[in-house]
Amino acid sequence: MDAEVTIARVYDEARLRYVLRLGDTNLILAQRLGAWVAYAPALEEDLGVANVALDLLGQARLLLTYAGELEGRGRSEDDLAFGRDVQDFLNLSLVEQPNGDFGCTIVRQALFDAYQFELYEALQGSADRRLAEIAAKAFKETRYHLRYSSGWLVRLGDGTDESHARVQSALDDLWRFTFELFSADEVDETLAAAGIAPQLAQLAPRWSARIDELLRKATLARPRDVEYRWQGKRGQHSEHLGHLLAPMQFLQRAYPGASW
Repeated sequence: MDAEVTIARVYDEARLRYVLRLGDTNLILAQRLGAWVAYAPALEEDLGVANVALDLLGQARLLLTYAGELEGRGRSEDDLAFGRDVQDFLNLSLVEQPNGDFGCTIVRQALFDAYQFELYEALQGSADRRLAEIAAKAFKETRYHLRYSSGWLVRLGDGTDESHARVQSALDDLWRFTFELFSADEVDETLAAAGIAPQLAQLAPRWSARIDELLRKATLARPRDVEYRWQGKRGQHSEHLGHLLAPMQFLQRAYPGASW
């Protein structure tokens, strides 16, 4: 009986961390993209990036609400978003990287969208019904996100000499963070064995093929694969996350529990 309880706790803890990873990743990327509002290169792109950010924020709310329920400590989506410290966030390292110029933002978005497309497609078959329902809704939005970022990557990569050079430089710089996308740890493996999460090793070839085709159209060179062990999904973050969270969490930190 004690062994069964222990196993159940392991699965419960793994599920909580997994859902937090998904929610945190969407939340942080939404915050990054929101910084482009009123600063994008054209009004149409201002609206386009804002729409993607709002979709990601909506997904984050669903996931963090579910995480709060799984945790069972009475914490809401807002508590999890505004009341945790840097080391408690479990987002992917890729999404916390600075926006840079518009080309850099597009490169980051395209790499992430291609990953999330494969992930959400697989999660629709999850044994966790709640997670499958969230994935089904999010997948529809992610198809648009991927179309948007892919279109812009091709335009910039196959554009002027300057636009090509800028996005190639951004790709070279951000590529190391893609190692984490398919680097499975005990959380991923535990939930994959339970049919709750997909096997990351099965998603990687599909992502890689999609990215290769996209880079071919954009006339961009695929960077060399490198192993990058500093992983945000394990709470190991770059210095950039703290700078992002400080203004995002300021009001709730200054006035805990404030409402209006």
